Amino acid sequence: MSALDATILDDAAAEDLSARLADVFRTSEVGDVLTEDVFLDGHPPLWRFQLQGRDSFAAWLRGYSPDGSDITVVRTISTASGLVTELVGRHDEDGHEMTDRKIVLCEVRDGQIAELTVYCSGDWDAELRARHAAETELLRP
Repeated sequence: MSALDATILDDAAAEDLSARLADVFRTSEVGDVLTEDVFLDGHPPLWRFQLQGRDSFAAWLRGYSPDGSDITVVRTISTASGLVTELVGRHDEDGHEMTDRKIVLCEVRDGQIAELTVYCSGDWDAELRARHAAETELLRP
């Protein structure tokens, strides 16, 4: 996407799109927040994958989190061509609570998210959360 195709968002529009993106992860329903040709560049720990198209994104999301996730938008920042949002998630996997944190860089075109670059902490189970709590003290949430 060229800089000329990008949308400059005000803070309210960025926060609205971020909330709508969080709803996608909450419900596992893509809706119309993403363009038909959306591009995802995913960066979970120790891996990288890419996909293109709203249907491909929807299939990936249903495979990853078929019942959706509890998502909290921590913050959203407008950029020259879209937004950056920080998300904290929780979902069940085989009866176990899993948590994660994501930073999502979004390029916006015509009011929809056209590109997402997702950096994710990966899924943390109870054992990893307990180990983390025992080994480190966070200064901020």
